[in-house]
Amino acid sequence: MRKQIAAANWKMNLTAQQGEQLLNDILSAEHTLNVNRIAVFAVPFPYLAMAQQQLAGWEHMYVSAQNCYSKKSGAYTGEVSVEMLQSLGIKYVVLGHSERREYFNESNQFLADKLNICLEYNIAPIFCCGEPLEIREAGSQNDFVGRQLKESLYHLSAEQLKNVIIAYEPIWAIGTGKTASSEQAQEMHAFIRAALAAQYGNDVAEEITILYGGSVKAGNAAELFSQPDVDGGLVGGASLVAAEFNAIIDALKK
Repeated sequence: MRKQIAAANWKMNLTAQQGEQLLNDILSAEHTLNVNRIAVFAVPFPYLAMAQQQLAGWEHMYVSAQNCYSKKSGAYTGEVSVEMLQSLGIKYVVLGHSERREYFNESNQFLADKLNICLEYNIAPIFCCGEPLEIREAGSQNDFVGRQLKESLYHLSAEQLKNVIIAYEPIWAIGTGKTASSEQAQEMHAFIRAALAAQYGNDVAEEITILYGGSVKAGNAAELFSQPDVDGGLVGGASLVAAEFNAIIDALKK
């Protein structure tokens, strides 16, 4: 069975004290997780060590960074390297979120460089892809997402790709209250898996976890996650509310 993942993306939210309380509230639910059913918390950089400490001893719950730089080290003031993340024991990093692409002009090639260095340091990338509203309305979403996959992922070997998690985020459904229907989500997830199968073979494609990342909340998580190619969610606003995220974790396929 593919890994089923509830991934919280706190973005640029919460004070350290609020983040610590949120983790406490989530941990108090004592979720039943396993090697194929996990929770990941992508917290702001200043909270990585705190979150690592909070989750110490809790099985199948992991801390993720929200970004990293494409170089090992150097004169890049304000950036964070994968070597730094590795030294903290971080296992995951979110790459290519639509906000990084839009506000910081991160290109597919730049993300390919980030993927390379993450895999070199054994940090699993959560690679985001997805189309804006105008592309969806033009019916060009498959071409758009297919190009993101090709330019950022297809240089990887099959063994490298198996360590990548993909998160499909329809940009038109992030923070807007709009959500792709479960059928729309499944359609794009199936397209992504088919594209990976065409490049790497069906056996490899069937191993890749593909998350949905568009306004996932407690009320729609179970329906979204019930789709055959939807392996969990990359959750924004709802991950900041313990009761909401607890319900999303519980909605993962068993």
